[in-house]
Amino acid sequence: MEVIDAGRFAPAADGSADYVEHLRVPALSFGTYSIPAGQPDDQAPHSEDEIYAVAGGRGRFTSGGRTIDVGPGSTLFVPAGEEHRFHDVTEDLTVLVFFAPAYTGRP
Repeated sequence: MEVIDAGRFAPAADGSADYVEHLRVPALSFGTYSIPAGQPDDQAPHSEDEIYAVAGGRGRFTSGGRTIDVGPGSTLFVPAGEEHRFHDVTEDLTVLVFFAPAYTGRP
């Protein structure tokens, strides 16, 4: 077993959105994504499948031509290669992010 000390989920020092990876094994990776209210999510599609679980905050999410409101408890699946992003963030978002296989950072 490995205990993951995620520390305080927080945006980057400059106040922008920030992704921090906490665990990586070949089959998956896990991290936290923090997006302050009013800030953009400028991510590009990934080459891995992805699951988001919103732990806190509120906003909207668009993927696959569909837009929904998200908040604590929202869980989203995004297949590899699909355009997606959070937007209209009205309360600081804290999102748990799972990639399978592990995130490579390449589209």
